[in-house]
Amino acid sequence: MAEQKFSSEQIVFEDNHIIVINKKAGQLVQGDKTGDESLLELIKNFIKKRDEKPGNVFLGLVHRIDRPTSGLVIYAKTSKALSRLTQMVKNREIKKTYWALVAKEMIPNSQRLVHYLKKNEKNNKAIVFPKATEGAKEAILTYNIIKVLDNYQLLEIDLETGRHHQIRAQLSKIGIPIKGDLKYGAPRSNPDGGISLHARKLNFIHPVTKEEIEIVAPLPKNDKVWQACETL
Repeated sequence: MAEQKFSSEQIVFEDNHIIVINKKAGQLVQGDKTGDESLLELIKNFIKKRDEKPGNVFLGLVHRIDRPTSGLVIYAKTSKALSRLTQMVKNREIKKTYWALVAKEMIPNSQRLVHYLKKNEKNNKAIVFPKATEGAKEAILTYNIIKVLDNYQLLEIDLETGRHHQIRAQLSKIGIPIKGDLKYGAPRSNPDGGISLHARKLNFIHPVTKEEIEIVAPLPKNDKVWQACETL
């Protein structure tokens, strides 16, 4: 996994209320049991130094993405922005669009997937059921094939629900695990230890200014397959 470093190049949007980061595969959005330094702490330290702040820097995590996933993460710089954005996440008012690289299998060009997911705490994995099952939560996404490469195809994914490992588990269930995702059946890992799932775009109403915001994250630079998709 990538070393926990942060650079100003990862900032894709910032104002007085929020900061949006293009996370690298392997970076932790917040501290966990590994004890590795998280983006939350790295960004706080960066802001403190850059802005020469004497006291503690306020920074709150609005939503999570998996450690091996890359792409957009929102952090709030004020408590007002954090409480409003947290409520917006609950109300599903922040539209998240993901890109995923999967193997070139014969699948429909576009499909709405409905499954039921149950988290297995022991191996930190989502178990997928085709119909309603006790303890399982409904998981819905829609994908479209937007580019076909030599060995892979690129999917654009819109989430209707936000479940643990949802995209990874649902795509694996229909026979197209995400490139590099060994946990969900990919044949080999990616060189950086991440998976080819990228939180590509965010659309939301700014919690304070009420402006319509659209943010697009550049694709990972050190990956030739991703870079072949950047022309879209």
